[in-house]
Amino acid sequence: MRDVLTNNILPYWINNVTDHENGGFYGRIDGYENVHPEADKGAVMNARILWSFAASYRVLKKREYLETARRAKDYIEAHFLDKEYGGLYWSVDYKGNPVDTKKQTYAIGFAIYGFSEYARATGDKEALAVALSLYDDIERHAFDAENNGYVEALTREWAPIADMRLSDKDENGSRTMNTHLHIIEPYTNLYRCMKEMGISPVEHGTEGEQTMWRVGKSAENLLDIFINKLLNKQTYHLDLFFNDKWEGKRNVESYGHDIEASWLLHEAALVLGDKKMLQRVEPVVRRVAFAADEGLRKDGAMIYEHWKDTGRQDLQRQWWVECETVIGHINLYQHFHIEEALDIAVRCWSFIQKHLIDEQHGEWYWAMLEDGTVDHDGDKAGFWKCPYHNSRMCLELIERDF
Repeated sequence: MRDVLTNNILPYWINNVTDHENGGFYGRIDGYENVHPEADKGAVMNARILWSFAASYRVLKKREYLETARRAKDYIEAHFLDKEYGGLYWSVDYKGNPVDTKKQTYAIGFAIYGFSEYARATGDKEALAVALSLYDDIERHAFDAENNGYVEALTREWAPIADMRLSDKDENGSRTMNTHLHIIEPYTNLYRCMKEMGISPVEHGTEGEQTMWRVGKSAENLLDIFINKLLNKQTYHLDLFFNDKWEGKRNVESYGHDIEASWLLHEAALVLGDKKMLQRVEPVVRRVAFAADEGLRKDGAMIYEHWKDTGRQDLQRQWWVECETVIGHINLYQHFHIEEALDIAVRCWSFIQKHLIDEQHGEWYWAMLEDGTVDHDGDKAGFWKCPYHNSRMCLELIERDF
């Protein structure tokens, strides 16, 4: 894992994706290694670069990782953060000018993830302050207290918006599992960061203690949302798209999101340290992970999705799904002592090494397609192709004691 992280993944982003002319990082490198220097730059990609290099510096202490993390942090602060209305823009052009100014809750969550990790890695209190400000933005504008959920997207001024979708593939639901997953993920990291900085969660304590208490309560509430709203009690998959009232078709099973959620929800309960919550979450963690395993195939990899209403399956082996398959099963082995889970993780890692890692150019391919060929139409770097899933897989296995 250390070898792939330090010799394959991170050098690619430093050497190939850094935009020395216009600042930050190129918005896109396609699957044929062509740089698109005038492509728009996405908030999610830049926030994920920040997280990946901050986390890598925290664990491995290499100066070039800190420099790249700082480059990402500075660029986000200069070009993505909305100084007038709060939050951050969805995208900017290649010169750093706002293009799409909507406030996508998912993207703000990743910015919290990145800034809180930078604070963990460096002790930078200003980075922590940015993360806390973005947390306040989400809670103030995107949290729907009446229906207990987080709105998918809003306009720049935090007004309702017609098209809330993250991408063209998604349904236009006002509540999604994916966004809630990537809010609890940064909230957990923000809570952990504050704990590591010596702050204690006290409801009526100092300002910092009160804030940490609120972050913890938000994360606890998100765990409740997953258990009571998003979890399909018949199948133990997590359903994906809903309206304000939590009504949805419940027709898509996303194996990658299921296995990713299994360990992220467990992580949240462990970091919060509430024994009663952990007792509630751990049975769900196991059941969701076992449901995800319906997507496993004999080659060691996990396929993408299944549409229950039509029976159609997307048989792509996408890079991020395989990363989460490895971590999720290592989590089952480490915490629940399930020997088979370790074997699944090892077989999936073997698949990754054989089919997804680009040994020639660096980084990973988007996917192996159903016919067994490499997907060159998917980006090497772009709005959705970032060093986050694969670097996190490596770091999780480097840090875990199992």
